[in-house]
Amino acid sequence: MTSSLIRGRPRRRAPSLLSARLLHTVLGGLAGVVWLVLPGVTTDSATPVPPVPATTAPASGAATPPGPVPSPVPGPASVPSAEGTSTADLALPLVVLVAALVLGGYGYLRRTRRARTRTTPGGTAAVATAPPPQAETDERARALLVAADDWVRVGREELDFAGARLGATAVEPFARAVREAAAELSAACRMRRRHDEGPPGDREARRHLLAGIVGRCEEAGRRLDADAAAFDRLRGLDPGSAPGVVDALVVAETRFRALAGHTGRVAERLARLGGRYGGTVTEPVTGYVEQAKDRLVFTTFRLNEARQAADRGERDRAARHLRSAEGGIAQAAAFLDGVERLAADLESAERLLPATLTGAEAEIAGARGTARENAEAARGDGAEPPVTARGHRFVRPGGSGARPAQPLLPADTLLARADVADAVLAAVRTAATAGPFDPVDALRRVTVAVLPLAAGRAGAVPAAASLVAAHSVADADTFVGTHRGAVGHEARTLLSEAARSLADDPLAADAAAVRARALAERDVRGYGNPLTGESGHESGLAGAVLGGVLLPPPDGSGPDDVGPPPSFGGPRTFRRRAPEPL
Repeated sequence: MTSSLIRGRPRRRAPSLLSARLLHTVLGGLAGVVWLVLPGVTTDSATPVPPVPATTAPASGAATPPGPVPSPVPGPASVPSAEGTSTADLALPLVVLVAALVLGGYGYLRRTRRARTRTTPGGTAAVATAPPPQAETDERARALLVAADDWVRVGREELDFAGARLGATAVEPFARAVREAAAELSAACRMRRRHDEGPPGDREARRHLLAGIVGRCEEAGRRLDADAAAFDRLRGLDPGSAPGVVDALVVAETRFRALAGHTGRVAERLARLGGRYGGTVTEPVTGYVEQAKDRLVFTTFRLNEARQAADRGERDRAARHLRSAEGGIAQAAAFLDGVERLAADLESAERLLPATLTGAEAEIAGARGTARENAEAARGDGAEPPVTARGHRFVRPGGSGARPAQPLLPADTLLARADVADAVLAAVRTAATAGPFDPVDALRRVTVAVLPLAAGRAGAVPAAASLVAAHSVADADTFVGTHRGAVGHEARTLLSEAARSLADDPLAADAAAVRARALAERDVRGYGNPLTGESGHESGLAGAVLGGVLLPPPDGSGPDDVGPPPSFGGPRTFRRRAPEPL
């Protein structure tokens, strides 16, 4: 009740202050008017208003008051005018009236300005800066997470093309800006995870987290916006710099030709993977070669448009089509790299599997030995504190050791986990000898079962976990980046969390990345067809919009309309290349 009353005070107080100011102004004006007409009243009246000024003679026929009457001072000022009022009688009241009006207006303007800029309770700014509803802030935080992720991804793509032509040293200041923006985005994603996983009842903490997410994302955008114009000058794509579109076109066309020739070889390699490891192994990259070809078709049109515009001297138009072509090339390369990375990871996992199985057996045997030690320590027979899962040494209260005292893991729990891990190893061996199998998935099953028991006895198990986690993170990142026009904040937040925990907790990173890929696929299924016309598919426009190579129109016009290509920058500069009819 008290807080609502406090919040209501500014609204009730502001009108009263305004009325008081107006009343003061009116009263000042009335006083000036009275002063102005007073001399006329005293002149025309039969009875003079005492005291009689020395320069004013009594009117004709008026009674003369007793006592000596001072002699009038001769001079022009003492002579009444035809209307009975002298110029001096009117000048002073008029000056006072004008001064009163000026002072009243100045006071009103000053008080109004101070009330608008006041930050203490009672000012109008206290009402204007009241926090928005939490649902509105939540929606803004979601949208900014998606937008900031796009800013960082597009910045990296354009930096890659600029660095290929100008060198890493020239683009380093802008690469630093992208890294700083990515750090802000990572912090915002961590805050989002805390918000989503925190207790729902703690509204104040959740409100602060949402405000922090918005602030971090906005700071990332400001950092990129600050360097966008300088980056265009570096690339020679702005109107005030030397033309660099032709040189950039050479780089893009060279990459385009290399990708076009590489697509067939990647398709053949994907077919061999399916025959060697089974069709289910290649499901994550199914359609990648076709989508790469679709982006290349789109790139063909854009490169031609950019070349023609450059030949005509239309630098802005050429830069716009060049940026679209670069986006198509970057995504085509990402699709093909995804297939090749899967092939490399499958081969690495297959080579690592035997050593991982051997290391897992050593870990399981060690866990059983630890279970016996734990049982002896629980009986208090004076045995040394054992080393258990993840290398944690149990230290009795008051004992010496690097870690604080922890309860002993029950022997039956360790034995049960060891038995489960043994069963997993047996199933993996059977699958590996029976026929085509997925080596990456086999490593995942082994590491999930054995790594919680590991105490550093064998390095093969942690190495296998790192390989699996890195594969999952890269796979999810490729899918999100090539479908970013449809992917929402949940998948991006989980992916950021997976990348952050990759070095510290590979099991958690793998699980988060797998979940992120699933959420991204759900978003794409719900997105549908971004363009309704067949021409969008023939020219690759539909895939370009889905992949975020072309932005949707800002006015949300027709279903077959598209916006500009995204560019290096934040919210103010991301869409700076204006759209035009296709």
